[in-house]
Amino acid sequence: MVTLSVSTSNRVESQDITHLISQEISSNNWDDGILTIYCPHTTGAITINESADPDVVKDMTMEMNNIVPFDDGYLHSEGNSAAHIKSSLIGCSETVIVENGNTVLGTWQGVYFAEFDGPRTRKVLLKFVNNK
Repeated sequence: MVTLSVSTSNRVESQDITHLISQEISSNNWDDGILTIYCPHTTGAITINESADPDVVKDMTMEMNNIVPFDDGYLHSEGNSAAHIKSSLIGCSETVIVENGNTVLGTWQGVYFAEFDGPRTRKVLLKFVNNK
């Protein structure tokens, strides 16, 4: 298992971590198999979405904040219930096929770490299972 470190600078943001994942695939000589990308935090998430147009990420952030506002009479005493809800809606992991040492993603797809309670430094865990 490999641990990535992702630092965020905003309360809510999404960072394209595809390049970090590709670097680990290359440096670990992972060739053909399945890669699980996992976020071990209850206020962060992992998702796959378009990486060609940065406005998609801005729209996603804007709409998540509209759907789940920061202040809405939540009972959780830490004041970050919205972050927990957003994390559950997006999810804590994604699975990606690795073939010939490359992620199998669509033309416009990228893997994102989504921060909902930043700024923080977070862990993202990668677990590769070889087909051989």
